Amino acid sequence: MSSSLQGRKVIVTRDMKGAKQFSRKIVKAGGQPIEVPLLTITCDDRKENKRIFNDINQYDWIVFTSANGVECFFQLVGMYHVSLEELKTLKIAVVGQKTNKKLKKYGFSADFVPSRYNADTLAREFLLSIKNPGTVLLVRGNLSRTVLPRELKRANIPYDSLYVYRTRPNDKNRVLLNNVLQKSFDFMTFTSPSAIEAFFTLSEYPLHKPCVCIGTTTEQRAREKGISTVLTPETFTIDAMIDCMIDYINKKE
Repeated sequence: MSSSLQGRKVIVTRDMKGAKQFSRKIVKAGGQPIEVPLLTITCDDRKENKRIFNDINQYDWIVFTSANGVECFFQLVGMYHVSLEELKTLKIAVVGQKTNKKLKKYGFSADFVPSRYNADTLAREFLLSIKNPGTVLLVRGNLSRTVLPRELKRANIPYDSLYVYRTRPNDKNRVLLNNVLQKSFDFMTFTSPSAIEAFFTLSEYPLHKPCVCIGTTTEQRAREKGISTVLTPETFTIDAMIDCMIDYINKKE
């Protein structure tokens, strides 16, 4: 059984920075990446953020649901001159190991990581494991899901939302996407529900090739949009997505 992508062409839809890393892994696995970033992600600041950072010690937990959230959070930490020593008195929960890896670049490490890397599992396991967590700060983007706010509210746990980044469809790549869709390729990859939404916003063509999703939340959105062949690895990582494609190739041969 082959452990290679065997030259298959894989469309990478991550934002520009993330696409490069994914592409390198595809090349290493013997595939041909085609980069079509469907999203632009930019750090964002809002009027209420200053108040939150000024009173950061009122929180007991900070929850990060993406690596982008970590990166943009620490940009604002620098801008608002927040003490890192003060931040280290707070506990931190993250949605998965990728987010925790980004956190470690800033000298921090998560106190809580769920068994499966999605917001639903994070909400459920956090509330089961952490009794009386105190006040929670949710670090979010403009398109973040409502799972965590809803579950915290249901459990009567006080929280605030800190919006630190903005995700938009990358309209500059509309023509590129539609040109690529008219050519030969083997897999389309999605690493967020937002990327799927962007695809259907920008695409003029249906998707008839296998769609590889990083997790069950992204998979659910793909199925809701009517994509027929959806592949999702057990582990929600880029490496597992590549393994999933290789398994699919081996089974088809």
